[in-house]
Amino acid sequence: MFDFLYLHLDTLERLALVAIVVAGAHLAVRMVRGASERLMARSLDRSYSKARTVNSLATSILVFCLYFGALGWGLSELGVPLTAYFASASIIGLAVAFGSQGIVQDVMTGLTVLLSGQFDVGDMVQIGDQAGIVQKIGMRFTVLQNAMGAQVIIPNRSIGNVTNYPRGYVRIAADVTLPAAPERAAEAEAVTRAVTASVSEQFAGIFRAPSEFVGRFTTSSGRTYFRVKFRIWPGRGGPVETAFKQELMQALKKIDPDYADWMVSVTYEVEKPLPPTRKGRR
Repeated sequence: MFDFLYLHLDTLERLALVAIVVAGAHLAVRMVRGASERLMARSLDRSYSKARTVNSLATSILVFCLYFGALGWGLSELGVPLTAYFASASIIGLAVAFGSQGIVQDVMTGLTVLLSGQFDVGDMVQIGDQAGIVQKIGMRFTVLQNAMGAQVIIPNRSIGNVTNYPRGYVRIAADVTLPAAPERAAEAEAVTRAVTASVSEQFAGIFRAPSEFVGRFTTSSGRTYFRVKFRIWPGRGGPVETAFKQELMQALKKIDPDYADWMVSVTYEVEKPLPPTRKGRR
């Protein structure tokens, strides 16, 4: 009878120890995730983007290892040989791999993205029809934050063509041809500034940075124009192409009824251009 009680108490002790270890592993996982989130929340510059990307993927791997190790140790304490545990895990892993090839593709694509440096955490990218800032690169999913502040969760296997915006925005240049008369030119410039401010307030959600009044330029043919630069989210240039241009044209035609549509151009810039000869800046 005493032997039975001893064995019973020994089993209870083992169960209690297993429960403590499993609870400790869960607490360690929460601490790891908390530390990772604090690191990701820090406003680091682009020189740390690779470290943040590695941190994101390493966290997922570490969490898996903690749970896997705690479960294996707990089973060994209950009398299950580790060889049987690893063999079972291998068999289950193969079965899952054959039955869930998408998961394997997610993991392999995530590793490929990390090692090839296609993009890092903090980059502005467009994956398919989704554009946003990379928040996390995990073992299975990549998370973007789009222009509306929503999180877009993309399975890694869906990552195909990727457009990376190194500056973090798309740049639009609006060139407004100025009348030859100095008074009308000054009035046209003032109107352009006012319309730019109005559109920036009305469509604040599409802009990544404040609008910039670059100044006046003169072409080789003698035409003078005033340039405004917008920095916007990818794919959100519609208001600049339509609302800004239409409102500006109406205001400019009040100054000069002969003002033509071609005299206001809206173009997307890929690289920083070399500006023509500057006539002056106001």
